[in-house]
Amino acid sequence: MPSSSKRRWTPSATGRRTFATGRSPARTRRTEVDIVRRAQAIRDIVRRARESGLRVGFVPTMGALHEGHRSLMRAINESTDVSVVSVFVNPTQFGPDEDLETYPRDQTADVDVCIAQGVDYLFLPAVEEIYADDAATFVEVEGLSDRLEGASRPGHFRGVATVVTKLLNIVGPHVAAFGQKDAQQAALVQRMVQDLFIDVEIHVHPTVREADGLALSSRNRYLSDEERAAAAAVPRAIEAARRRVEEGETDAEKIVEAARTVIENEPLLRVDYIELVGRRSFNPIEQLEKEALLLAAIHCGTVRLLDNTQLSPATGSE
Repeated sequence: MPSSSKRRWTPSATGRRTFATGRSPARTRRTEVDIVRRAQAIRDIVRRARESGLRVGFVPTMGALHEGHRSLMRAINESTDVSVVSVFVNPTQFGPDEDLETYPRDQTADVDVCIAQGVDYLFLPAVEEIYADDAATFVEVEGLSDRLEGASRPGHFRGVATVVTKLLNIVGPHVAAFGQKDAQQAALVQRMVQDLFIDVEIHVHPTVREADGLALSSRNRYLSDEERAAAAAVPRAIEAARRRVEEGETDAEKIVEAARTVIENEPLLRVDYIELVGRRSFNPIEQLEKEALLLAAIHCGTVRLLDNTQLSPATGSE
């Protein structure tokens, strides 16, 4: 947690927060969140915070906030002095037949979540604030952008890399938090930040799950009751693969098959991909010789369910 002797936010006589020095044993619970819509405004706010010696944390989101997002906000609040959350449904990461127009949006609920989590600033830019009509520059991470999610959703990671670069440049945080559920996205952001010398720490936090193991996602609300019940097979499939590894299996094809069998036994589910890949390269592997990632994308109705887990060879396996 931030040191108790760090400079913290304090309200001014006008009601606007200013920077002050003083001892604060913990971040005080907020009853409001400052909404900022202009890029220059949030940039100026963060610049003043940094000049005052405060550590700034950032959680970029597309809204429809759930417990997974809340866990990222809590992590940022515990490790920084000033928290910024963005809600921006990024049009460039949606394909022509995807759900840009119907993606869940509930700004009132999102504001309430930010208040409840003690967020300092909520950045709510319009599309034209992020993308000028004549925008000509986009960011693409070669290799990582082309496999798995990139192959299933052409252009998706180009949009992700571009908007994350823009948001990091606008906000200028010390730390940005992402979730492990979107493992390939998190790896892509880490590589992009490294390659472009963006001065920010990328923290990747564990996947938050429902009681039956389903990874939380804003799109889960699209599922009918019947589809939601079927979706619980996804974490069961991941667990089936894990059990094979714990039993000593190292053949990637057999590990993947253990997961695939569970999915194929559920009529409402359809496999997009299930692959065992290198943890950094995201290239398919044939043998589990060191820590790797099992990645799954499964269709359930109109929803693609993503999940993943880290796997390591069982002790004593050859």
